[in-house]
Amino acid sequence: MSSVVERPTDDPPAAARPRRGPGAVVQGVLLGLGLVLLIGGFAVIAVSYRPYGIPTGSMEPTVRAGDTVLARKTDGADVRRGEVVVFRDQAWGGRLMVKRVVAIGGDTVAVGTDDQRLTVNGKPVDEPYLAAQGAQGAAFSVEVPPGRLFLLGDNRLGSLDSRVHLEVDGGTVPATEVQARVEATVLPLGRSGLLAGTSAFQVVGGDRPAGPGPLEPAFWASVVGAATILATTAVSGVAGLARRRRRAA
Repeated sequence: MSSVVERPTDDPPAAARPRRGPGAVVQGVLLGLGLVLLIGGFAVIAVSYRPYGIPTGSMEPTVRAGDTVLARKTDGADVRRGEVVVFRDQAWGGRLMVKRVVAIGGDTVAVGTDDQRLTVNGKPVDEPYLAAQGAQGAAFSVEVPPGRLFLLGDNRLGSLDSRVHLEVDGGTVPATEVQARVEATVLPLGRSGLLAGTSAFQVVGGDRPAGPGPLEPAFWASVVGAATILATTAVSGVAGLARRRRRAA
């Protein structure tokens, strides 16, 4: 008849195991919350936004040559007047470009020979974002076909935009060629920040430019998450060091 030999174990009985104190529980909750905020914020930005480098000064002073911007992905269906967009049009050479939408399908956009002021549907538009007020270049008048956009740079004297391509579809671009809506400058750090919206085209009527997307709350969620993790880890480290010193004493 064989007998069972009990072997000693290094594990203390459950009753003898130290229980996690309230501090340890709070620390675990804070670390978990920090990770959720950090990863969630980065995930939103990674899924919804793309970075673009600005190669020229055609959009100064809104964005400058050498800037890196973040733009929220869009299919162009809901693009509105006044928004700064990233697009690619084969008739313009197939390169990615960044310009401001000044007219949409059904609009008549023009610049006269006298006051050099942009008008949309016969209504003059005040454009506070321009590099130089009253500098529009040569006069033109274009009726924008449905589903197309008329785009200009904010640096009107240094921008190759719809005015340069008037002989092809009146310089207009299919709305479907828009890839993203620019919402922020991220580099250089000294110029980082959200792009200011504009109410300049409210005089024309229609929808206001789309408000800021989830970029700002996602960014701050990541910042708060990272700060929570660092602070919790630091406090835990200090508390652990204090405990070791007490034991040594």
